[in-house]
Amino acid sequence: MTFEDLNLSKPLKNAVQDLGFDTPTPIQVDAFSPILSGKDLIGIAQTGTGKTLAYLLPLLRNLSYSEQKHPRILIVVPTRELAVQVAHEAEQLCAYMNVRIKAVYGGVNINTQAIEFEEGADVVVSTPGRLYDLVLNRAISLKKVQHFVIDEVDEMLEQGFRHQLVSLLELLPEKRQNLMFSATMTTEVKEILDDFFYEPIVIETAPTGTPVENIEQLIYEAPNFFTKLNLLKHLLSEHAEDMKKVLVFAASKKQADIAHEKLDMVYPEQVGVIHSNKSQNYRLGVVDALQNGEYRIVVTTDIMARGIDVSDITHVINLNIPDVAENYMHRIGRTGRANNSGKAISFCTKDEKEYLKVVEDLMGMKVPLNKLPSNVEISEDLLYEEQPKSASKNLSTGSDHTPSGDAFHAKKEKNSKVNQGGSYRRKIKAKYKKPKTRGQKRKK
Repeated sequence: MTFEDLNLSKPLKNAVQDLGFDTPTPIQVDAFSPILSGKDLIGIAQTGTGKTLAYLLPLLRNLSYSEQKHPRILIVVPTRELAVQVAHEAEQLCAYMNVRIKAVYGGVNINTQAIEFEEGADVVVSTPGRLYDLVLNRAISLKKVQHFVIDEVDEMLEQGFRHQLVSLLELLPEKRQNLMFSATMTTEVKEILDDFFYEPIVIETAPTGTPVENIEQLIYEAPNFFTKLNLLKHLLSEHAEDMKKVLVFAASKKQADIAHEKLDMVYPEQVGVIHSNKSQNYRLGVVDALQNGEYRIVVTTDIMARGIDVSDITHVINLNIPDVAENYMHRIGRTGRANNSGKAISFCTKDEKEYLKVVEDLMGMKVPLNKLPSNVEISEDLLYEEQPKSASKNLSTGSDHTPSGDAFHAKKEKNSKVNQGGSYRRKIKAKYKKPKTRGQKRKK
C-alpha cells in the first residue's frame, strides 16, 4: 500500500509527496480509517514507527477551514521537544492548507503565549502543565475541541502529569473523539481509558518490547562510570568515520554534564548536552545543531528518549542500562528510523546486569556481550553513588545492650542513684505532705 491508497485530500497528497514519503507504516495504515470515522482509538506501536503521522493525516483530512478562535484539535505530549516536533510535522502536512497551528510548552513566557492565542488556532500541540495553566488563565478555551489526542501517554503519566491530564479531560466537551498513542500499555493508562474513552478500538502493530530489526545492539562490560567515559572516547576515536551523528544517554543530569565536559575537551565544539536544567531555547538550539551536522555528539537524559526525531542518527550510546526496560527501547529507537539502519551500544556494570536481564526478557533475545577492550584505561575514580558504603556505627542505647571490654567501667554506687529532685524538695514534701508553693494571695 502507498499513501495514494489512503484516500488523502489533494493538499495532503501534495505535502506527503514533498516530504518524500512513499509507503505508510503499519500503524498509519491500520489507524487511518477508524480515526477518519470518528471512533475512539488506542494505538500501540514501537517508537519510530510513525505514530505522529498515524493521527495527523486522518485528523487533518477532515479539518475544514474556519475563522473561529478556539482550537478544534488538541494534542497533548509529555515533553517540550516533542511538542515542537509534532507542531512542525503538522505544519509540513498543512503546507497547502490554511490551518493555524500553535505549540505551547513550559520554559518560555506564558504571557507571550497567551497573546499569541488572541489570533486564534485550529490545532494546538502542548505539554499538559502549560496547557492547564493557559486554560486557568482563560487564554485558551477548550469548549470547541472535537478531537483530543494524547501522545506518549505512558511517559506523561510517568513524569507525574496525571492530575493535569485528568483535569484537562474533565474540561473538554463531552462529545469529542479521543485518541491515545503509546509504546506501552500500563495500569495507569488503562484506568484513564476506562474513565474517559468510549468503546475504543485497540490497534497494536507490534507487542511492547519487540526489537527493531534494523538496529544492531551491543553491550560492553565496564566497572564504573569514568571507565565508561574512557570506553566512549575510545569508540568515538576508533570508529570516527561511522559514528557521524551520536546520541549519548546518561542516567542523570549530573552524569550528563560530566560526560559533556569530558567529551568537549577531546572534541571541542562538536558536543552538546540536553537535560531539564537547560533552557528551552538552548535545548532546541542543540537539537538543531545535531540535525544540521554542527554537533557530532549530544549527551542527554531520558527526557530526550521520546522528544527528539533527528534524522540519520547513526549510533545511540547508553552510558547505563536503565532500570525501566521500556526506556531502553525508547532510547535505542532514536536510531534506525524510517527504515534506516542504526547501532545501539550500551555500557553495563555488574550492578546493572539485573536490569539488562529484564531488557532481554522484554525483547525476547540476548544482546551480544563484549568485554572491555584491553587498550581502554580502567579508571579508579568513582562517582559518589559508586563508592562502597561504609558500615554504619552501632548507635544502639537500648537497655538490653551489655557493654564489654577493657574500656568499660561500672558506675560508682553514689553515681548510680536515681535523681530525686534535690534534698530541699524532699524535706519539704516529707514535712508538709505536699509541695510547698507560693500561690497568689487572696484579697480580703
